[in-house]
Amino acid sequence: MSEPQIISSYDGGVHNIDLNKTVSRLTKEGAYKDLRTIIIIPALNKVDTKAVASWWSLITPPNQGVVRLFAMGMEVGEAYTKTIESVLVHPDLKDWPYILTMEADNVVPADGLLKLLTRMEEHPEYACIGGLYFTKGMGGCAQIWGNPNEHPINFKPQLPDPNGGLVPATGTGMGFNLFRTKMFKDERLRRPWFKTVASKEEGVGTQDLHFWGDAFKHGYKAAIDCSVKVGHVDGSGFVW
Repeated sequence: MSEPQIISSYDGGVHNIDLNKTVSRLTKEGAYKDLRTIIIIPALNKVDTKAVASWWSLITPPNQGVVRLFAMGMEVGEAYTKTIESVLVHPDLKDWPYILTMEADNVVPADGLLKLLTRMEEHPEYACIGGLYFTKGMGGCAQIWGNPNEHPINFKPQLPDPNGGLVPATGTGMGFNLFRTKMFKDERLRRPWFKTVASKEEGVGTQDLHFWGDAFKHGYKAAIDCSVKVGHVDGSGFVW
């Protein structure tokens, strides 16, 4: 049995003890701002249970709009492009400030979206901030593609920050990325935005870096939040 307690007539609550501290926290979190988020999930194949279980646990901002769009039966680059195009012509969704991409083989932390939203509100210079995940298999590297301070443009894998900080990148993977919707309204960007290429004329490349190869040239900046640790599950159910 628990010990008896003497209850006073009034308790204002822990958040009222230091209201300046509480307001500072709320300001940093930014939950009072417009954080409406569209979650896009390409759904070409079956999804691992570990990934789905993490999606169900994903915390969203209190009393903010969140919609989940499953792009079914399309190659991943086509799925992203066509779904975002449909968002931009939707009378309501076109004005939502954020798009989160979440892929079928990624296991995401419950507070991941909240952390990315906080980072984006703190860093308006970034058009996209993603979670940290690695390529599958032994010797996998962090999907932090390219040092934006190096020239010419390249997508060499960069080191993550063990202390959980932001690492600027020329490009990112798409497993758990938070984009500002307004960047896709920029007519300068090449369309289709996302395209998996494999030809003599265009070379070979994944849809994510095809996008960033163009977006970076137009001044769009990206970073990886190394405090948002995302798993990458393979066909056997092992998470890298």
